[in-house]
Amino acid sequence: MLYGLSTSLSKSAPKVHAKLTTRILLTVLLLAVFAISVGAAPAREVILATTTSTADTGLLDVLIPIFQEKTGYMVKTIAVGTGQALALGSRGEADVLLCHAPASELELVKNGDVIERKLVMHNDFIIVGPASDPAKVRGLKSAAEAFSRISGTQSVFVSRGDDSGTHKKEKAVWTKLGTAPSGKWYVEAGAGMGRTLSIASEKDGYTLTDRGTYLAFQKNLALDILVEGDAILLNIYHVMQVNPAKFAKVNGAGGLAFAEFMVSPEVQEIISTFGVDKYGDPLFFPDAGKNVDDLGK
Repeated sequence: MLYGLSTSLSKSAPKVHAKLTTRILLTVLLLAVFAISVGAAPAREVILATTTSTADTGLLDVLIPIFQEKTGYMVKTIAVGTGQALALGSRGEADVLLCHAPASELELVKNGDVIERKLVMHNDFIIVGPASDPAKVRGLKSAAEAFSRISGTQSVFVSRGDDSGTHKKEKAVWTKLGTAPSGKWYVEAGAGMGRTLSIASEKDGYTLTDRGTYLAFQKNLALDILVEGDAILLNIYHVMQVNPAKFAKVNGAGGLAFAEFMVSPEVQEIISTFGVDKYGDPLFFPDAGKNVDDLGK
């Protein structure tokens, strides 16, 4: 009796082991498929590194919710000086860049750090200062001449001093003048545009600013627009995707989606009227599809 039972169990053992093995293999296979599907799911966060002016003016507050609703992506915005934003892109620590320092941007294009660089919009830089205008620059058409008078009279000038697009433009004007500013009159804020404007206002000083940020902060400033219209003061913005082929962690699909969104007809129309209700004029001018050499003409 016992022998028969033992023989029966012995004969059935291979079948039991086979069933267990099959179940284990199926479980492992299902887990592998699940892991692959999760790993292949597109990242839903897009990291945008951009200049402070796009944030300070409120433009991104309008555009980002539209992008998120249309695409399902969530945008994490890092608003810093353009130099810092470009550095993030060069290290693959952002997915898309929105900046205003064309010469520096082209270095990233050359290095293969960014792709799909597209012209988005422009406004201009202006020189602002106290109504008393101690350096007598009001109405000048040359930014370099204005800087010359400011340095010559050692009137307070507040520089962003942060390697931002605005700071780069300021240095370009000093270079054109052949002057390296220094002294107590030259204050380096090491801050964003909004804070730099506040410091200039507090010190009755001059500064270079993009027009959009100035208009956004104007009601809290004791600063007038004194110099505008010089061709060197054109302020051009590009959007560019950080290269996913070079940086494995970059959200290529998300970065591309945002870049294409910024040059879409819908967004270009929003840009064309942004600020008109508050300031009477737009803070930016849409440029998608245009030739950069034709801007400001």
